[in-house]
Amino acid sequence: MACLFRTLGLACLLAAAALLVAGCEGGDTPGMPDLPASGVTDTEVRIGSSLALSGHAKYLGIQTLRGALSYIDRVNAQGGVHGRRIKVVAYDDAYDPPECVVNTQRLIVQDQVFALFCYVGTPTTVKILPLVEQARIPLIGMFTGANALRVPFNRYLINVRASYYQETEAMVKHLVEDLDLKRIAVFYQYDAFGFDGLTGTELALKRYGLAPVARGTYVRGTMNIEEGLHKIVDSGAQAVVIIGTYDPCAKFIMEARAKGFDPLFYTISFVGAEELARRLSGERGEVLVMSQVVPPPNTLAPVPSLADQADYIELLKKRYPDDEPNFIGLEGFFNAKVLVEGLRRAGPNLTREGFITAIDSIDDFSLAESLNVSFSPTDHQGLDKVYFTRLSDGRFSLITDWQAIRLELQAKQQAAGKGRGQ
Repeated sequence: MACLFRTLGLACLLAAAALLVAGCEGGDTPGMPDLPASGVTDTEVRIGSSLALSGHAKYLGIQTLRGALSYIDRVNAQGGVHGRRIKVVAYDDAYDPPECVVNTQRLIVQDQVFALFCYVGTPTTVKILPLVEQARIPLIGMFTGANALRVPFNRYLINVRASYYQETEAMVKHLVEDLDLKRIAVFYQYDAFGFDGLTGTELALKRYGLAPVARGTYVRGTMNIEEGLHKIVDSGAQAVVIIGTYDPCAKFIMEARAKGFDPLFYTISFVGAEELARRLSGERGEVLVMSQVVPPPNTLAPVPSLADQADYIELLKKRYPDDEPNFIGLEGFFNAKVLVEGLRRAGPNLTREGFITAIDSIDDFSLAESLNVSFSPTDHQGLDKVYFTRLSDGRFSLITDWQAIRLELQAKQQAAGKGRGQ
């Protein structure tokens, strides 16, 4: 009951704050002055984040935040942006939607942050969209490819990464055209995240006149994969699209193989490559493919033409010496680069509407060599490229030869057929 009253109280404060913001930041309101927003002083700009720092998705939240802070620390050490240091106020939501809502209310009302940043996960992020709309506050660099953050277009939502629909569409194309696999099943987390991955896969399969041969689910925050696994094993699927977090995904793969069911396994980027690889360290011979929305960190070079030659690996090592460079941290790092570039372009007289207009002006901005990001007033997704990696020798590496995977799968199928014949 106390939590309910706290939430209602914060909601009322948020409504009042939204009215205040609408009055202070003219933006879209004719005749109103465009004054500095909340969270901005002469020496500081406050940015707020709610993400999983504990619980079953904590690796995703921790690495997203650390990747971002690695770059922000460097910017602050160089004097900040227009004399303002960037202060990130981050709260743990443990990948729990109600907690994310409470954290966001607190960030907007009590902490008076200028913008929201680096939220992690679909079920959490989609829950705070009404708050974003009400407060007219920018939300930038979310670690989720959810379609609800892209359609319909929302001026206050700024995505850096490619969408889940793009990831699943690209993978289904490889499954059908390059690997000649038609019997494809989907195992997914039973929530907004899993539904998004399922829908993306179904839409992609439909283009080939196909549909999933089986669908299996598990409940977010649990390891209860058995019922979903049973459905998929019985379907005889040649490939399984897995939409979930690293622990249940790893359990699904290990138990499937223990049952003699060894198709091609595919997971989308949110799963967390490094943590999944750690949990599968005892497995050998599986064909596990993962799509990524950033390239492997060790394949990138700083931009030689820019004075700012910040390198993720170098800056991560300086701030967090015990951490290994990873895909998730690199995405957080790129989110921070977009945030900082938007602040720079917005100029010293910083407002929320001015910041969004500044983001809209970013065109072919280099995040790293051969990796540019672009936005516009009608397109708030900066990157579209999808990369494919395969687990091999304990790490995910870029796939360079789909034909080799096809031959490997055919050999496994033939061996399984001989085994049944004996």
